[in-house]
Amino acid sequence: MSTIVRKLISTANAAKPVAPYNQAVVADRTVYVSGCLGLDKNTMQLVPGGPTEQAEKALENLQAVLKAADSGVDKVVKNTVFLKDLNDFGAVNEVYKRVFNKDFPARSCFQVAKLPMDALVEIECIALTGSVETKTVQ
Repeated sequence: MSTIVRKLISTANAAKPVAPYNQAVVADRTVYVSGCLGLDKNTMQLVPGGPTEQAEKALENLQAVLKAADSGVDKVVKNTVFLKDLNDFGAVNEVYKRVFNKDFPARSCFQVAKLPMDALVEIECIALTGSVETKTVQ
């Protein structure tokens, strides 16, 4: 039986984890990206503003982690978006669709009681690495 490699991903191009976890883990050709907050990677503080600004920064961090894992938004198969207030869904969705603008991945969105650092938005994903062909089946 062959050995599957488990790679622990860490990049200085995204905010560091705020607890004992990795930015992402790659198992075989699947990338599991931990929840990304709207943190400035230099100050490790939430960016000023509201859900729109935090979503923009969270997605910027997510893209940096995906790149470090030899992946990208075009290879994401599932996103999970956590919101402090589901009333922010529309504002966050406007930011989200600027990044995920075609061949949309599957997605869930939840309102949660509290997020780390009292954030308003957290986004995690599962993606693929390597050569990926997208086919639409109807």
